[in-house]
Amino acid sequence: MDENRKGCGKMILQSSMSRLAGFIVCLGLCIFLFLASNVYGYANTTWATAWGAYVHFDASSEHVIIRDIRLPRALTAVLVGAALAMSGAIMQALTRNPMASPGIIGINAGASFFVVAGVSLLSVSGQSQLVWFAVAGACAAAVSVYLVGSVGREGMTPLKLTLAGATMTALFSSFSSAILVSDEGTLDSVFFWLVGSVEGRKLENLLPMVPLFLVGYVCALLLGKAMNVISVGEDVAKGLGQNTIRVKIVSLLAVVVLAGGSVAVAGPIGFVGLVIPHIVRGLIGMDYRWIVPYCAVLGPILLLAADIAARFVAYPKEVPVGVMTAIIGAPFFIYLARKELMPK
Repeated sequence: MDENRKGCGKMILQSSMSRLAGFIVCLGLCIFLFLASNVYGYANTTWATAWGAYVHFDASSEHVIIRDIRLPRALTAVLVGAALAMSGAIMQALTRNPMASPGIIGINAGASFFVVAGVSLLSVSGQSQLVWFAVAGACAAAVSVYLVGSVGREGMTPLKLTLAGATMTALFSSFSSAILVSDEGTLDSVFFWLVGSVEGRKLENLLPMVPLFLVGYVCALLLGKAMNVISVGEDVAKGLGQNTIRVKIVSLLAVVVLAGGSVAVAGPIGFVGLVIPHIVRGLIGMDYRWIVPYCAVLGPILLLAADIAARFVAYPKEVPVGVMTAIIGAPFFIYLARKELMPK
């Protein structure tokens, strides 16, 4: 018996060490892409130029581009990528639906509608104001999808939740379109934002958002152990003494804060929250104590890589990063839909 316990303990230790090593490698890749995002773009700059922009700033055009344009852009990609991936992982565990994500379940569309309505009807323009509209819209969408998906004798099922999300996405998107069609001024001001973009973000507008994202990150990380239990099933979780109502409320708040903040900063960028959790589970297994931290690193990796590619795929013009993530995520969504929803 003692030997078996020692053997199990050794396997757990080895598994933890391998996961930690993988996390460090991913973190290193994330840092490299963050630095590369500061170097590569329309303006021809080098790694030495980027280093000089921070160490020996001389107000040249290259240094200004790196510090005032590319740095906020890279920081936005990191914050938004982590937020979308972590919120997607929480949603998939909470609903036990492998197709759940802020984009698929309608949260992005709800946040976008509230932002468009705020800009058009209330003339809201400040980032600090828009974030609260985005969070309110994300909350309204999340509650609506949950209520619609829970109707019926069977309660909430993955298929019903997916259909409810698609319905609410179409509804909120049509509301947004109706406002934009009748208000050309709003369309001009938010058109590029609506497709999802990290371009043109200012550091002074981004920094006030950091505390909101940090609150969401901390909540998501602390939910890892609870997600392991509730992902097995609500009845099992209750049998193990877990307060499922409290876990659901905290999880919903974390998702709303992360997804709403992401929409307020970068617009409705899709598929990051769908793709990354699946990649992470394929790499390290089903332990959400590791899945959530891995998502916090792999989400930025995907968004940084997509943003760098977006600068050159139609050079000299740039493609919004939301288009790049859709190109990556759409085939994955089709594959997942066929795998999960088709009769076996």
